[in-house]
This record gives sequence, C-alpha cells and structure tokens, in this order.
Amino acid sequence: MGIHVIKMPDIGEGIAEVELVAWHVEVGQTIKEDQPLADVMTDKAAVEIPSPVTGKVIELGGRIGEMMAVGSELIRLEVEGAGNLKAGAPVRESKVETAPVAAAPSTAAADAPAESPARPATKHAPAEPRQAKHAERKEHVEPPRAALAPGERPLASPAVRQRAWDMGIELRYVRGTGEAGRILHADLDAYAGSGGGAARGARGSRAHGYDERNDETEVPVIGLRRAIARKMQEAKRRIPHFSYVEEIDVTELESLRTDLNRRYGDTRGKLTPLPLLIRAMVIALRDFPQINARFDDEAGVVTRYGAVHMGVATQTDSGLTVPVLRHAEAKDVWSISAEIARLADAVRTNRAQRDELSGSTITISSLGALGGIVSTPVINHPEVGIVGVNRIVERPMFRDGAVVARKMMNLSSSFDHRVVDGADAAEFIQAVRAVLERPALLFVE
Repeated sequence: MGIHVIKMPDIGEGIAEVELVAWHVEVGQTIKEDQPLADVMTDKAAVEIPSPVTGKVIELGGRIGEMMAVGSELIRLEVEGAGNLKAGAPVRESKVETAPVAAAPSTAAADAPAESPARPATKHAPAEPRQAKHAERKEHVEPPRAALAPGERPLASPAVRQRAWDMGIELRYVRGTGEAGRILHADLDAYAGSGGGAARGARGSRAHGYDERNDETEVPVIGLRRAIARKMQEAKRRIPHFSYVEEIDVTELESLRTDLNRRYGDTRGKLTPLPLLIRAMVIALRDFPQINARFDDEAGVVTRYGAVHMGVATQTDSGLTVPVLRHAEAKDVWSISAEIARLADAVRTNRAQRDELSGSTITISSLGALGGIVSTPVINHPEVGIVGVNRIVERPMFRDGAVVARKMMNLSSSFDHRVVDGADAAEFIQAVRAVLERPALLFVE
C-alpha cells in the first residue's frame, strides 16, 4: 500500500487561492476514482474537486471556510501500489475533525459586483459541514436542540402541546422518544429536568404577556455568502454610485404581453415583463454606448461594447448570482425569455458553467412582486450601470383631463459617476421609458 497526495488543482484564470466550502468525504472512508472530494469557491463560481484515484481517506488537508493556496495539500489517500508520496514521508494527523459526510451543493457565484480584494492574512474560523449547508449553525440553547428538518413540525399530541405551552417549552427543542420521534409527556419531564426547565430559557418569561427569547445563532460567512459580501463591499468602496428613479406607465405593455401570451403562449412560451424590459434596454443602449461598458479603474480604461451581455440578477437558495444573457441584442423577446429561464434553472440547480457567470456588460435586477417602490441597486463591478425593476401597481392617473386607472412601475437605476454623467443616465432611462410606453417599438427595427 502507498500514499497518494492530492493537491489543490490550478482552476485557471490566474487564481492563486480558493476557499474550501464543503467536504464530501471523511477520514476512514473508501472512495472511488472521480468521486467528489470537496467543493471550493473561487471569485466566480464553486468548483467540485473529484478524486483522480481510488483509495481510503487518511487525512483531510483543510477546514471549511479556510483559504487554501493552489498546490497546497488537499487530501491524502491510502492506495494500492506505491502512491505518489516519497517513501519515509510522515503521515500527519488530519487537520479536520471527522463528522458525518454532508454533500453540500456546488453553487455558482455571481460575477458581481466587484473584483476580489486582497485576502486577509489570518485564516477564518472553521465550521464543520452539515446536510445541504456549507456552515453549521450553532444554537446557544440548552439542552441540545432536537434534530428537525427545516420547516418540520414536531410530532406531539394536543395534550402534550398544551402542557408544553403551560411549561413554557418550545417543542422544537425537545427530542421525542415516541414512535416516529413523537414527543411524550416523559420527554417534557426529561427536558425540564435536564435544565431546560426551562424551557423558559428558550421560551422565556410570560410576565408581560409575551415570550422572551435568549437564543443566539452564529452563522459563519463563508462560500457564496462571503463572496457576495466581499464583492458588494468592494463595489461600494470603489464606485461612486448615483441613482435615478423614473415612473413608467406600463398599461399598454401589459396589455400587449397578455395578448402575446394568449396568442403564442402555447407555442412560443409565456412572457414575463423581464424579457420586454431587456429588449427595451437593448434598443435604448444603441444611442448610449457609454452605459453598455466596463471600467478598468486601475488601468484607467473604459471599454464600450457593441454586444449587450446582460447580467440577470437571480436569487438562489445559496444567495444572489448573476448569470449572463449573452448577445441580447441578437435575440427576440421569446428567445430572451427562454434563455433567462435556462440560466435561472442552471444557477438554482448548481449546473451553471463558469463562462455563464462572467463577462456581463450591464445588469438588470428585479424582485418581481417584491420589488417595492424604489431601490438603490449596487453596480455589478466593473460595469458602469444597473437597472432595477420595481413592482407594477395600479394607480389613478390623469389622462386627457380624466382620472383613469393605469398600471405604473418605477425603474430604479444606479450608475458609476466617474464615467456616466447624470444627464446621460437620465436620457438613457427616458429612452427605455419611451419604448416601454409605446411597446410596438419593441418589434420595430
């Protein structure tokens, strides 16, 4: 038997170090060739590291949340044959405490909103993985919390629930010993007797009619969430943002969209407002090339693009990502709609490729019905503009001296004031508005 050392591979794009965000194996486990070992996070995406050989894990080389240099030792395996470690080399004690294997999904990170800043010299606090999460949440509640899946309701009879209420016990903290984990009266007694008598430590006193809570949760900021935090901070630090908000009457646009969906929805797909908005931006950008651009502030160069590679801010379970709709200028609204759906599915199921998460020239961000009235979106560095879409509301408006119901929507946009003047930004949004309020222009070349 020999020892095979697997080192952190060179992922490309000049990346010198990556963040370890998940282990898929544990010490003592026998693995096969091509079996996933770990997930690592770069500035652009999460990458799954497979095993090139079959063997038994004898050492894990890093902790969750740790920054690891390319070429550093990732894992050691005991393999058939000589292996690749020189004879006599010591077998070190694993740096990682073993725990049940948790397969954390590889999640694509956004190409937004900033380039990677310098890494801190100190290493980050470790966190062990758990099922479907990159970091364990530590509940400061005694006694230990019952193991429940997210959203799962504790099993207990009405009598047990009433007694728990009277005792001030939250059932989600009680481990049931009955059939299928059902909580029994004895479990309440055991919980109260173990210090959870507690239960008021979790539920608190009802002296004033409401429960006090003293529990705390520590959530290590690692993986995609760390990348988002770092990039957002860098974007705000480097870019002098200014915002411009305009109200748009989308009554005719919504009427047209409804008619198109009625006529072509079954054959060409249903349209949401987003592809129509993107098409309007593409048309307006023809006259404002300074906004479809990227600014290399270190080199002092603004690059304007003929192609419109539209970043589409997309919320996933792991955080915000910005997949890129390439060559939006060459697509009709149905093609745009289909590509948005494909990209959204790819990032939400962790299948997005690296080139689908970088290279955008301008970004659109929409929260749909949650879009609020006004927002101040953060620019997707190194771009120079982002358009935020607020929700559509029906309001009374004056038209030809009469009060009529109209569907209104705000566009809240941010621009890099170093390279985009306020007048240019306002004229660009007014050009988008002109197309949206006369939606036939969406189909005129």
